[in-house]
Amino acid sequence: MNTHHPAPVRRTFGSQLREALPGALRKLDPRELVHAPVMLVVEAGAVFTTVASVVSPNTMGIGVTIWLWLTVLFGTLAESVAEGRGKAQAASLRSLQQETPARRRRPDGSTEHVPSAALKAGDVVVVEAGERIPGDGDVVEGVASVDESAVTGESAPVIRESGGDRSAVTGGTVVLSDQIVVRITSEPGHSFVDRMIALVEGSERQRTPNEVALNILLAFLTIIFVVVVGSLYYVADYSGAHQSWIVLVALLVCLIPTTIGALLSAIGIAGMDRLVRRNVLAMSGRAVEAAGDVDVLLLDKTGTITYGNRQASELLPLHGVAGGEMARAALLSSLADETPEGRSIVTLVHRLHSDLEESGAGGTLVEFSATTRMSGIDLPDRVIRKGAASAVAQWVRSTGPPESETSDRELSVLVDGVSASGGTPLVVAEQTDGRPARVLGVIHLKDVVKQGIRERFADMRAMGIRTVMITGDNAVTARAIAEEAGVDDFLAEATPEDKMALIRQEQHGGRLVAMCGDGTNDAPALAQADVGVAMNTGTMAAKEAGNMVDLDSDPTKLIDVVEIGKQLLITRGALTTFSVANDVAKYFAILPAMFVVAFPELDVLNVMQLSSPESAILSAVVFNALIIVALIPLSLRGVKYRPSSAVDLLRRNILVYGVGGLIAPFLGIKLLDLVISQIPGV
Repeated sequence: MNTHHPAPVRRTFGSQLREALPGALRKLDPRELVHAPVMLVVEAGAVFTTVASVVSPNTMGIGVTIWLWLTVLFGTLAESVAEGRGKAQAASLRSLQQETPARRRRPDGSTEHVPSAALKAGDVVVVEAGERIPGDGDVVEGVASVDESAVTGESAPVIRESGGDRSAVTGGTVVLSDQIVVRITSEPGHSFVDRMIALVEGSERQRTPNEVALNILLAFLTIIFVVVVGSLYYVADYSGAHQSWIVLVALLVCLIPTTIGALLSAIGIAGMDRLVRRNVLAMSGRAVEAAGDVDVLLLDKTGTITYGNRQASELLPLHGVAGGEMARAALLSSLADETPEGRSIVTLVHRLHSDLEESGAGGTLVEFSATTRMSGIDLPDRVIRKGAASAVAQWVRSTGPPESETSDRELSVLVDGVSASGGTPLVVAEQTDGRPARVLGVIHLKDVVKQGIRERFADMRAMGIRTVMITGDNAVTARAIAEEAGVDDFLAEATPEDKMALIRQEQHGGRLVAMCGDGTNDAPALAQADVGVAMNTGTMAAKEAGNMVDLDSDPTKLIDVVEIGKQLLITRGALTTFSVANDVAKYFAILPAMFVVAFPELDVLNVMQLSSPESAILSAVVFNALIIVALIPLSLRGVKYRPSSAVDLLRRNILVYGVGGLIAPFLGIKLLDLVISQIPGV
């Protein structure tokens, strides 16, 4: 990804916490905590202990109250820090929303000046060089270069024109040259930039199905523990081990899954943020989560798996033709060829024959044309042509009888071999001193597979994801490129209907499908796919149909999207495991402390040898709060992703976060107990 965003100012974690503190304090409002039931219960407990400590003040009660409030604050702080990471980007995007005067075209063809806020979907506006595009739309007339760096981060201007797959323009971007006529496609307040701002700030982040399900589970667990702790009051009285309500509230907070309850929202926001930092805009968190569960990736060949522009990869001279002679002719015949293929031939010749210095001085360049299908050069002593095999063969025959039938057969073998390998053959021939022309050899044009793409597909395979290449090429060419790229399967000579049929076939098999596209003809398939990534350079229809938009218009970004989705799911699972494992240690700290007086036999469960019941309870509460702060960086950064099978991921999750979640509290609570036991009154 070649973006040119300004380098972000590196801030310490402490500075991020300070900047997020005002937002965290605002989130203490119970109306804000409704979406986090675990933290709402903790806040209710903090309110209760606050009242109890005021009525009957004591060191234990005051200590528990302070740390319960800090527990709630740390939970809201995690979410506030996550949201704060998108504030800077949102601020830069807001600069695009300045009121822009627009020239709206009337039905009679004349124009009127109106503010951009007055534009509605269907309005037609005229935009000239130097002017800002007033709203999202499609170019209906003209062609122009447009500066989209404020949105994409890419400094190079892009071409936007009517009638193709590169007609979509974004409000706030600047026309650099010429004039275009744009039909507005968005209503005021619902533009592409508006959606970007809302999403990067987290204000319109919709919770994903898995996140909602986990929240419901946490709420049910919390209700169960509330009932258990409430019943424990009467059980303790009956057993002669009366417990204060402050102790019971402390027990409740330590029993319920506060760690994951506090970090759950931050994990989701951070996942969206990681996607935005890759210049991908997700229309919902559901799409990011679905990307993590994808089973099949559908990728176009051109521009995704290959570079798109065919490049010269090999010079194949005929028998009896020197390599230098063939290279010299290929170079001279390509001097007038300004296509990417022609320039790649020049590059290849210079790489193979660095000492070759021959110019076309004194010659007449013959540019490539669709009629002749050849390019070349006319020199005083010779004529050189390069082009399609049939066109060059016809030109050679027109100059006189062929040199030999053997050379014709050899040429056919070379041409057929290049075609069978998935390449495009270009034939080079020359005519010297008016004699019959002769064929020198074949240039192998190859649709070059991108570097590192085979390794990326291997990583996908390790995750259990099947990759399918889609191309309009014939089956022979498609098979050759598929084997080189390392994809699992391919669909050749594909039509939009074929894409739809393939997606439905995979989905009917119970698999989730991801694909990318940029054209209007891709819109149905993008809408049908579980994860549809539309290119920013594509049509508005494609961007509306997909549930993600890649601002860099890099089709390979689809692989990154899947990895980010995987990382989101892995991070949520790892921290949930850690949170549950944490609670086990807290049981060993608090429960023996509560009942050891009435039941001395329970002292055997005091494996940490904590100083006193009061110190044990307070140490558990303090640890419960501090572990949230300690895990905020991990929830924002995400658990490091490694391509592996589901079994390996589960094993690693249990070993690192399950076992680690058991050990960490034992050590932490013991260390806190050594400090807290020194406080008078505890």
